[in-house]
Amino acid sequence: MIPCYIDMFYPEVGVATLELLEKLGVEVDYPFDQTCCGQPMANSGAHKEAKATEELFIRNFARYDHIVAPSGSCVHHLRNKFTAADDTPERQHVSAHVWDLPEFLCDVLKVEEFPWAEFPHRVALHVSCSSIRGLYEQSMSERPNDPWFSKPRSLLEKVRGISFVDWDRADECCGFGGTFSVTDEAVAAAIGNDHLDRIGQAGVRYVVSGDMSCLMHLEGCAHRDRDDFKFLHLAQVLNGGTG
Repeated sequence: MIPCYIDMFYPEVGVATLELLEKLGVEVDYPFDQTCCGQPMANSGAHKEAKATEELFIRNFARYDHIVAPSGSCVHHLRNKFTAADDTPERQHVSAHVWDLPEFLCDVLKVEEFPWAEFPHRVALHVSCSSIRGLYEQSMSERPNDPWFSKPRSLLEKVRGISFVDWDRADECCGFGGTFSVTDEAVAAAIGNDHLDRIGQAGVRYVVSGDMSCLMHLEGCAHRDRDDFKFLHLAQVLNGGTG
């Protein structure tokens, strides 16, 4: 499942996801009738408008054993907030069989190496709010007594040449927040600029994330400030991207 915003603005991320899964021996199908998962409407309280979109999603995907998407926010919606459509066995199947790409690689495929991947750069890893607090892909800073873990980082650590830079308040929101960045543009931009300031202070220019929506927002903030950050989806790095 390729999110609509990736399909429209970052098709190279969808291609990288497909190529990566095929390199790992996965038989991949792409339903050409897919559109949005319904998250933007649902986040705005427009359940009536979301219903038809969710029903179309169910018709497209209910037959699959695993539904894999390179977007933690879309997967969080499909798994935990997919309630506009009628509560049918097909809807329940979709919610129970959808995986964010890092989850699928870690928990289903249990990938131990990416022998084709090399990325000789220092990076700041941004893990989205949805991935951390909705899908539990990484431990949360507000729970300091929990053991630390990060599924996205554990995957990227298997890439030759990569190194990570720790930066202040790394698991805070980037400011995108879905429709929040439209309804509260000034606040969203201020949060995004603050996020980039902290990354810049850590002395790194590459930002990697499993959520292209976050990177889209941060890229917009950087572009307006004429800053030279480079933004890559986790799938691009694992697929062998050199930046």
